[in-house]
Amino acid sequence: MDRFDAMQAFARVVETGSFTKAAQSLHLSRTTVTQLVQQLEARLRVRLLNRTTRQVNLSADGAAYYERVVRLLADIDDAETSLSGAAATPRGRLRVDVPAPLARLILVPALPSFHARYPEIQLHLGVSDRNVDLIDERVDAVIRGGEITTPSLVARRIGDLQAGLYAAPAYLAQAGTPVDPYDLESSPHHIVGYLRARTATVLPYALRRDDQQRDVHGRYLLAVDDGNAYLAAGVSGLGVLWLPDYMAAAHVANGALVRVLPDWQVAPMPLYVAFPPNRHVSAKLRVFIDWVAALLEPVAPVQTLRPR
Repeated sequence: MDRFDAMQAFARVVETGSFTKAAQSLHLSRTTVTQLVQQLEARLRVRLLNRTTRQVNLSADGAAYYERVVRLLADIDDAETSLSGAAATPRGRLRVDVPAPLARLILVPALPSFHARYPEIQLHLGVSDRNVDLIDERVDAVIRGGEITTPSLVARRIGDLQAGLYAAPAYLAQAGTPVDPYDLESSPHHIVGYLRARTATVLPYALRRDDQQRDVHGRYLLAVDDGNAYLAAGVSGLGVLWLPDYMAAAHVANGALVRVLPDWQVAPMPLYVAFPPNRHVSAKLRVFIDWVAALLEPVAPVQTLRPR
């Protein structure tokens, strides 16, 4: 038994949920895949998979083993693709976590061009605004807005999101149009609060006009920790939003949102790709980062770098 082939067959069965689908993806017969998994179980002296006529599920031992197998296969793949000859055609699985609005509005619609250029990269895209433990969750990189404050991560700046304050016409009809940022801190105005992932506190708004600066905390009835829910709350008239312009554009065009306090500037939000310093920057990760940076250039060009 070739242990590498057996581990690869086992991992593919888990990921496809079927011996038949695993065999097809590996260009092997179903019998061969079945034998490889059986031989692996015999060698380990544990049952890795619970099989029925309709489905295949991991056993408790199988789940623990799968976690290690995936890491090992990824390390082998990275080692191979780091060689000069293999680096010309990046391949393998790449796990990246990105904010939900960025995925929905920018990254996912453009992925056909990425896969046309790099057809051998299998992308696992986690879509969330939560904090991700890159090591424990085996994530290669995250894309996040705001300064990266985790000292254990290496970050590359890939864009600066231009932003402004927006509100729904229904909200403005009820509460009136704010004329000063501090209006958002008194009745009848409200903001929609956006929660920091780690501290569950609401982010303040930092606004500037000429030599004036306002740090606005705002009154809120609702605070959320997800970008899509935040946008939906604002469109529904629940308060004033701080939004990157790319998120607001379509809703401004169809009349669902209106720019407010347009003479006050919101500091651009830096956008970073971050990854562990001890993680080898594989060819597949490198080309993905370069592709995302080029994709963001028209909508979020990097401004003059601020000291970090």
